[in-house]
Amino acid sequence: MTRHALAVDIGGTFTDVVLVSHDGASFVDKTLTTHNNLLEGFFRGVDLVLDHAGLQPGDVDDVIVHATTVVTNALIERKGPPTALIVTEGFRDVLYIRNEHRYDMYDPQIEFADPLITRELTFPLAERTYADGGIGAAIDEDAVRAISKELKAKGVQSVAVCLLNSYKNPENEQVVGRVLAEELPDLFVSLSSDIAPQMREYLRSSTTAINAFTQPITRPYLNALTEELSNRGFSQLPLIMLSSGGVVGAPTAGRNPVRMIESGPAAGALVASYFARRFDIPNLISFDMGGTTAKACLILEYEPLVTGEFEVDRRYRFKPGSGMPITVPSIDMIEIGAGGGSIARVDALGLLKTGPDSAGSDPGPVCYGRGGTQPCITDADVVLGILDPDNFLGGDMKLDADGARAALGALGDKLGVSAEKAALGVFEVVCEQMAAAARAHATDRGVDYRGLPMLAFGGAGPVHACKVAELVDASMVIYPPLASVLSAFGTLVTPAKIDLVRSALARLGDIDWSALGATLDTMIEEGRSALLEAGLDVAQARFGFAADMRYVGQQSEITVQFEDDPRKIADPATLRESFETAYEKVYGLKLSDMSVEVVSWRVVAQGKPPAREATIAFATEPAAPKRTRPVHLADTPVDVPVYDRSAIAIGQTIAGPVIIEERETTAFVLPGWSVVLHENGSLIARRKEA
Repeated sequence: MTRHALAVDIGGTFTDVVLVSHDGASFVDKTLTTHNNLLEGFFRGVDLVLDHAGLQPGDVDDVIVHATTVVTNALIERKGPPTALIVTEGFRDVLYIRNEHRYDMYDPQIEFADPLITRELTFPLAERTYADGGIGAAIDEDAVRAISKELKAKGVQSVAVCLLNSYKNPENEQVVGRVLAEELPDLFVSLSSDIAPQMREYLRSSTTAINAFTQPITRPYLNALTEELSNRGFSQLPLIMLSSGGVVGAPTAGRNPVRMIESGPAAGALVASYFARRFDIPNLISFDMGGTTAKACLILEYEPLVTGEFEVDRRYRFKPGSGMPITVPSIDMIEIGAGGGSIARVDALGLLKTGPDSAGSDPGPVCYGRGGTQPCITDADVVLGILDPDNFLGGDMKLDADGARAALGALGDKLGVSAEKAALGVFEVVCEQMAAAARAHATDRGVDYRGLPMLAFGGAGPVHACKVAELVDASMVIYPPLASVLSAFGTLVTPAKIDLVRSALARLGDIDWSALGATLDTMIEEGRSALLEAGLDVAQARFGFAADMRYVGQQSEITVQFEDDPRKIADPATLRESFETAYEKVYGLKLSDMSVEVVSWRVVAQGKPPAREATIAFATEPAAPKRTRPVHLADTPVDVPVYDRSAIAIGQTIAGPVIIEERETTAFVLPGWSVVLHENGSLIARRKEA
């Protein structure tokens, strides 16, 4: 019997839905995201796909996987409920003082993101846990009860508890959590020893505060999703995509919303890894451009880079330290406000700028005809002639070309140029922005990006990828099948997985292997529980081990992967060799006279990657263009042939410039490039040798 799997990815502008059967049949659709009620757009898209496939909810008997922006939206819009923070006495201003680092030494007006929790809702407790885990001052339960009365009086719905050194010994935090549960059973409580059991007080406080701020939004949302799926006749419980690249059950995700922030982008990076293996290309650039943002991620040795720390709500686009840090594992990528809905404008210096502000789905770009008045990237693509206003979403969503032209004309008047020249300027500026982001991301990680192939997806990615590829010196662009909804498809080829970390600072020669064994066993059991909740047979669970290590005296550490459980190694010399190999790869040297220490231990629990594929139907005879369309690539418009992607045969080569249309997106290949259809359904564009 054929089984069916369903994936839904809610983006800033569109909600993407993919249904894949075990026989390879696939059905996809896109609908505008409904920000006031995300589940409205969720089920609208699901209904469209099921209707297209001729299936009922009960026929979806494999998995239902969901990637969502609900956490990101809550952080960006600051629309969380009143949230409090309980800290050790003397640390009330931890979210304001931060780590005292200035991300720009020479900016006298440096700005930081405002803390999610104000000082007025931060409550100190007289307690103390020492650095070695010893309890110097126990919790006064009456003091916690007094705080609970203030929380109730101030209408607080969620609280973060972050006590000094609780990563070493969570006893005091657990007492606070127990008393709060007794006094305020409806209060959402996030303990830092559960959410981020790692050293560094500000990082742990920031991460726990973000979790607490978003939990009252995320958990009810996921509960409502689970209930509505059941009410509609779906038999499967939903799985949720995490930032680290894996899926878990909705209860685990609801308790840990901070792990969901990069949910959709992570799925895109994982599917890029999937295609890297299919093409046997170990290193490539993943380029995902949707309606609101563009994301770039490096795939190295078939795997996306993973970081133990990232930031949200940065004040400055490319400046680490200007946002709110989160110390949970996440796919390492760069994301900028450059999507189809990004707004184009002329700044105070008379320069053309795009983003980061977006028109989103409501009202959206002017061409959507939903009341938008400001010109956006999609409007420019319509005016240039790249997008067919009568064939957007296969004609189901007609675009207002006249409105787009009027908006670009008004922008052009400010620049003293025509609407077409203004549109071309918008196209080139946004492509340069995305190329600059990709260059910065690769250079910061010591990777030579020049010549790396690029995988282009997202609704707007195939439109702009060829130009971005030229700007980063890439000579090949891959346009995969299901490109517009590829992140949603990525959730279906991603295994159940959870990344766990515990700080345990110790020099290699001073590691307490017995205590370490207990810590790793606890992490392994936590991983097994999460996989079991996700519906996985835990007998199939696999565990990976790593450690964050550094030379003694350094501020930062690197993550070192081990081939096996470190307890089986238990040899400081072998651990040092692994560290120095990784260190030399990153920095080009090693310091043999320096001692090495472990900062944190990591365990990755994951299941077997699912065997799901989408089979693509091909034409048997080479296609002819269905028409030509004038495209404004320079001063004079060029008649560009337009093909249906479904009509192109395997091996058929087409010289650029060319437009290749499918229902959900459009691939635009520039002059000087040629494109051929690969046997797996991907279009591969190559730049001609000069």
